[in-house]
Amino acid sequence: MKILIADDDPVARRILEAAVASWGYEPLLARDGREAWELIEDFDGPSVMILDWMMPHADGPEICQRLRPIARLEGSYVILLTSRERAEDLVEGLESGADDYVTKPFTASELRARVSVGVRVVELQRKLTQRVLELKAANSEVNQLQGLLPICAYCKRIRDDENFWQAVEAYVGARSGARFSHGICPDCHDVHVQPELDRLQSARREAEP
Repeated sequence: MKILIADDDPVARRILEAAVASWGYEPLLARDGREAWELIEDFDGPSVMILDWMMPHADGPEICQRLRPIARLEGSYVILLTSRERAEDLVEGLESGADDYVTKPFTASELRARVSVGVRVVELQRKLTQRVLELKAANSEVNQLQGLLPICAYCKRIRDDENFWQAVEAYVGARSGARFSHGICPDCHDVHVQPELDRLQSARREAEP
């Protein structure tokens, strides 16, 4: 997974880069808010971001406010880094759209634990997004069964969009995933099955010596 690191301090940026890489993630580096936003605009889905609070051109809270309305980035996990420790600063950071808040100086183990939480959240969001897409596709296939269907009055086969006639079971199954079990309704039993059984029994009696 790619993790965005945005910090205008080159030493801090290098430390974060080395830590993120050692944890098995791919760090993307930005030297200020403008570079961070350029990278974010290329994201095609949610991601984990570590943003310094104070940066030139756009600070961490401003970036949070800008990315939250973007639908494709919904579910992104943002960790703000700052030396501020007042409660009102914490509230301000979270209200801007950040998910977590780490004060400097921080330990590698603390940041790793918080990044791990972010990765789990982002992966869950991606799975949910994929599931929604699958459900939409399934619903689209079901919708194909709505409307007027051309069906043969004799054999009851259905004509598809390619002018191919196929059995009802095959047509419905291909578009909805439905599976069929075959039985005999009471009316058909009385009209078709029982007379045939009676005929066979009568023929058997006549054949007996």
